[in-house]
Amino acid sequence: MTATGTGTYTPKPGAAPLPRMIAAQALLETKMLLRNGEQLLLTVVIPALLLVLFSTVDIVDTGAGETVDFLAPGVLALAVMSTAFTGQAIATGFERRYGVLKRLASSPLPRWGLMTAKTLSVLVTEVLQVILLTVIAFALGWSPQGNPAAMLLLLVLGTAAFSGLGLLMAGTLKAEATLAAANLVFLLLLVGGGVIVPLDKFPSGAQDVLGLLPISALSDGLRDVLQHGAGMPWGDLGILAVWAVAGLAAAGKFFRWE
Repeated sequence: MTATGTGTYTPKPGAAPLPRMIAAQALLETKMLLRNGEQLLLTVVIPALLLVLFSTVDIVDTGAGETVDFLAPGVLALAVMSTAFTGQAIATGFERRYGVLKRLASSPLPRWGLMTAKTLSVLVTEVLQVILLTVIAFALGWSPQGNPAAMLLLLVLGTAAFSGLGLLMAGTLKAEATLAAANLVFLLLLVGGGVIVPLDKFPSGAQDVLGLLPISALSDGLRDVLQHGAGMPWGDLGILAVWAVAGLAAAGKFFRWE
């Protein structure tokens, strides 16, 4: 409002500043995500249970060294995938089906601002995941090493890659199809993405193909850094960058808001 005289005000309509709108939407998205029991099961409980179970029970041969040193980087990659891809695809798919996205698109918040808010929500959730899983891994005897900057870059590029693929799926398929496909992809990549089972346990021909998947690049890159103390894993970063650019570009082109 603006003052026109002593004690007199006239309305001054208009949208809030763009950063404030994005922050408010990101906060709302984060609250909705953390209040969703099914999403919490997928993004927090399952990765934590897998880390504890496979670190304490000798089920899979992870090679020399402590089992948790192999598993912790893979489970961190799984947590990123579960939030940025599976959780985001399902939530956005049903928002699109029920017309939520259509209504939000007609608000003062631009469409790119809405997607930015969703991305910020994913990043906040991932920070909480990483903290929780790191605490559990340390309790299990994890001894990470390597360059923190390399780990951060891998997580950011992995988030971008999986976000693009999740939004592409949510914006092109029906909600029910997105629900089924996202969960199926999650299970397949859990088994074949080097998260729990090392890629060298697969046939040599399959290894070449599986190694090009974003989950494999993320888990292998994190493992090289945190388990083996490598520097920048440029090959894995390159694979993630290609997936990120391709996924986000395709999502931007083919995403349908209705």
